[in-house]
Amino acid sequence: MEKLRMCIACRTMQDKHNLIRIVKDKDGNIFVDETGKKNGRGAYVCKNEDCLNKLIKQKSLNKAFKTNIDDDIYKILKEKCLGSK
Repeated sequence: MEKLRMCIACRTMQDKHNLIRIVKDKDGNIFVDETGKKNGRGAYVCKNEDCLNKLIKQKSLNKAFKTNIDDDIYKILKEKCLGSK
């Protein structure tokens, strides 16, 4: 059975393996979760450039985690999206 998650940029439901997971842990650290199993609050985004650009423009991660997101996180996400093509 698929484990569906919602992309916070385009709001579509997809299998979680098709999405990139960003996590905020209990100490407030925000990072890209390569395994999909790290503890903490997770947010998901599609592995495509359109969703990533929408995510950055709308500051969706800032809203999801209720904090300002470091530009390094967006840089890592861009690398992951462009690398998955």
